[in-house]
Amino acid sequence: MTKKIIYLIFIWVGFQLNAQEKIKVDGVDAVIGKNIVLDSEINSFKEELTLQSGGEVEISDCEMLEQIMHRKLLAHHAEIDSIFVGEAEIESNVQRKLAYFSQQLGSAEKMLEMYGFDSMKDLKDELYRVEKESMLINKMQQELTMDVDITPEEVKRYYTSLEAEDNLPEIGTEIEISQIVLLAKPSREDVKKAIEKLNEIKKEVEEGASFKMKAILYSDDPAVTQNSGLYTIDRNSQFVKEFKEAAFSLEEGEVSNPFKSDFGYHILTVERVKGKQRDVRHILIQPKVDNEIYAMAKDSLSKYREDILRHKITFEQAVLKYSQDKDTRLNQGVIVNSETRDTHFDLTRMPPDLYAKVGNLKEGDISEVFFEENREGDKSFKIILLKSKTDAHTADLSQDYVKIKNLAIQKKKTELIEKWANEIIQDTYIKISSGYSDCDFESNWAKN
Repeated sequence: MTKKIIYLIFIWVGFQLNAQEKIKVDGVDAVIGKNIVLDSEINSFKEELTLQSGGEVEISDCEMLEQIMHRKLLAHHAEIDSIFVGEAEIESNVQRKLAYFSQQLGSAEKMLEMYGFDSMKDLKDELYRVEKESMLINKMQQELTMDVDITPEEVKRYYTSLEAEDNLPEIGTEIEISQIVLLAKPSREDVKKAIEKLNEIKKEVEEGASFKMKAILYSDDPAVTQNSGLYTIDRNSQFVKEFKEAAFSLEEGEVSNPFKSDFGYHILTVERVKGKQRDVRHILIQPKVDNEIYAMAKDSLSKYREDILRHKITFEQAVLKYSQDKDTRLNQGVIVNSETRDTHFDLTRMPPDLYAKVGNLKEGDISEVFFEENREGDKSFKIILLKSKTDAHTADLSQDYVKIKNLAIQKKKTELIEKWANEIIQDTYIKISSGYSDCDFESNWAKN
């Protein structure tokens, strides 16, 4: 596997946190501008790369150091070029990751134990540093490659070059799927109860009760165990519109009236205004759905499925008539892959829970009715139609044009970034430890 292909894989590799290695720093391997590369980073990246590639990629310490130095170079010049990364956006991403880690591992204590941190503050500080660096790198890459485009002729030449080198990629088994979704919505009475509870909490807070304590006791926000409902936001933060509108309509100490978002019903208070940012604390209540509503939704969808199987109605007609999913209802129920932005899914890379529903289906089969709850808290019952299934094969220009085009664009972007790096290295302070003096780097890091 060539170093360039390794680089394409590497840019997607996440940072493997390991607090103990961070504390016991056993050496600085390189300095790029004002950024340093530690021994522990090389080991952590190698472990993560092995995990991400399923052990298929082998990379030396020299190659890994060069990949990390490329990242540090991008991060260093992103700051020099005043690439803006908002604190509120970083904080928001950190909180989401903390909530995800905690949910996956079961508790904040298990999360600290797994990643080797003594306190939640230490973990948050490390996540903040990693997230900021990652966002700077991504934005710098976008800045450098924003004008990159490719013609059909270039795609064809790229494919021909891979074919001549006997290096055409293997495309895994892919499927296209469609869905019908029935939401299990709370009743008006359940919504009324949620709003009444929020009004009750608001009144108690205005009479002196602790908003923070109320958030810990009552909020359905999964991050509440880590942040007690506290977020730092600005007008560009990745929060839903209703949340930002409420936050920027209040003065310090005020508590909002209950308001609705895609996540449920909220109240929030502004704890501190600091320039264009605000520290806000919120309480989220998601109205409960009673068992009768669940049963009605499931039974209805089971009937629709039976009608489709008996050819009383087509799947596409049933989507338009019954489905309540706003993203797929007008698209014949077809689900778009959020990573590739097309309708194909690599069967082996699907989320395990979805794979379990469709992995054994044949083309034209419809899954059994199943329950799902998304990150916004929406509860629903679904059925999935396996529209098409393409067996694993060597890439073909006509059949896999979009994938080959994406690979060609990525190659072009990588080459542009490498060209930029080779030029900017000459004007950047770089020092590499003697332990790597024999490395045969692709770029002229030693400035010989």
